[in-house]
Amino acid sequence: MDRFPRVVALCGSLRDDSKTRIALRAALASARAAGAETELLDLREYDLPAYDPDASEPEDAAALARAVERADAVLIGTPNYHGSYSGPLKNALDYCGRDEFGGTTVGLLEVAGGEFPTAPLDHLRSVCRTLNAWTLPTEVAIPSSRSTFEDGEIADERIAERVATLGERAVDFAGVEDYPDLVESRRDAVAGTGDD
Repeated sequence: MDRFPRVVALCGSLRDDSKTRIALRAALASARAAGAETELLDLREYDLPAYDPDASEPEDAAALARAVERADAVLIGTPNYHGSYSGPLKNALDYCGRDEFGGTTVGLLEVAGGEFPTAPLDHLRSVCRTLNAWTLPTEVAIPSSRSTFEDGEIADERIAERVATLGERAVDFAGVEDYPDLVESRRDAVAGTGDD
């Protein structure tokens, strides 16, 4: 990759004081520190009616799809709503498809009020697989959100480190679909050095 990787975060929470948004901003800060250009895609700023494949595509939906398509890596964050990811996030993902996500590196993050947040990450991983995205093995499940966040920041040091790692991994593996070519060129380079 001959430019800085572009990492965007898609926030599936519409709350003004969203802890999901706080966590995604922290992950993006880590991605910037690792050399990426970053952007938060805040669904509060997009007018996305319920997805109707028979209706004309809203301008904001096209803008969202373009932002995702231009990204080398996408961080998807959601609150845990009834054991799955949020409705606004599902609607936003319905406006995107394989053209936007195919071959893109994706990192997943979930914030829950309870103790064992896992199912939304499984559900999102399945969606990403359907969209032909490359989902990072590193994922972040943040439990007990009322005590994990304080004053607009992640108060739990271990979780903060995991969120930072997610941002770093998004940069490390951005453009992962190009890796076979990179590996091939490295093999050729190594093979060539043995002839001298």
